[in-house]
Order: sequence, then C-alpha cells, then structure tokens
Amino acid sequence: MRRLLVLLTAVATLVSGGMARAQGMPVRIDQATRVALPAPARDVFIGNPSVADVTVIDGRNLIVMGKAYGVTNIVVLDARGRTILDRQIVVSASDDGRISFYRGPDVYNYACSPRCERTPMPGERDSGSGVYSQWSGPYTTYPERAAAAATAAKAAAPQ
Repeated sequence: MRRLLVLLTAVATLVSGGMARAQGMPVRIDQATRVALPAPARDVFIGNPSVADVTVIDGRNLIVMGKAYGVTNIVVLDARGRTILDRQIVVSASDDGRISFYRGPDVYNYACSPRCERTPMPGERDSGSGVYSQWSGPYTTYPERAAAAATAAKAAAPQ
C-alpha cells in the first residue's frame, strides 16, 4: 500500500511538472497587475490580446494590463517548455469609489473621489432618454482610442 502511495505521488508530480494550476486573476480595466513567476519565463502568451496585454519586466516579473471587459487567459512557459503559469484573466470595472443608482429598470453609475461624476458602464440601457449615449463616448470608443495610442507609441519609439 505504501509503495502505491509513493508511486501515485511521483506520477502526479511528473504529470503536473510543477506547473501552477489554472486560477482566476482579476484585473481592472485600464489598470495593471504585477505577476511574480516561480521560475524564469521563456515564452508568454495571452489568449485574447484585445482583452488584456502583458509586458515582461524581467524573467520572473510580468505586468498584465486590462484593456477591455472580458475573459482571456495567460500561459507562461519556462526554458524547457514546461508551463509555469496558466491563469484565467477576468477584466472588469473597479468597484472601489463607484456607486450605482437604480431608477426602475435603469441603472446610473457614478465614480466618486471626492465628487461623484457620471460614468456609464456596459450593460446600462438608454431607455430612450439619451442619457447613456450622452455620457458613454469614452467607454464605447475605448478600443479605437487604445489602438490609436499603441500605433502612436510605436511610431514615436526610436528605431
């Protein structure tokens, strides 16, 4: 019985290769999260680069940036091709400093610090009042603005 237990433990260690199990990583939109790796990375992959982006600081540290609301994943391989990190990334809005006001079926979101300002969020509906469309421009045009900023940064970078 003891040999079977030792054998099963050894097989489990070989199969996992010491890799981190897939876990959720919350990232707020327009914010960065530092990720410390257990071993030096060789390759870093993002499932959907329109949802999140990654910057490699050094072999053991990454920065993950939330670009758009959604879910994607990150996979990091070491020099031998073993998975050292495999996580689901969930990009969402920050709840800190935010309030939601409900009026019938309508939701009105505000960011407060120190004064509250209207900040429409995905999922709000206009209900014919024009309120959402009046305030939603910065949120609905985010992907285009982010792409334009990335293009401008590449053009300004020294060759």
